[in-house]
Amino acid sequence: MSLSKKDVIIYRFQRAEETIEEAKILAKINHWDTVANRLYYACFYAVISLLLENDFLTKSYNGALTLFTNNFIKTGKLDREWGRFYALLFNKRQEGDYDDT
Repeated sequence: MSLSKKDVIIYRFQRAEETIEEAKILAKINHWDTVANRLYYACFYAVISLLLENDFLTKSYNGALTLFTNNFIKTGKLDREWGRFYALLFNKRQEGDYDDT
């Protein structure tokens, strides 16, 4: 079964909302690395929805960040704060998942 572009956009945005709820639950029990992971993925899913809505495709996390930054932040379509927020979450997820210190 093949999903339509609209279906994929809706699905990804729903995943973003669900993932925020997961982060809230984990924050209540002080699992901060996992909270950062979940918040990053919530943002990633929302960004993927936005990119797909605008006919941009990527298969990597770095690609999503680059396309988002170049096409929505640098152009002024979205406030720079959103770009900084996404980049911060990207880095915090990397630290939480891969750094031992």
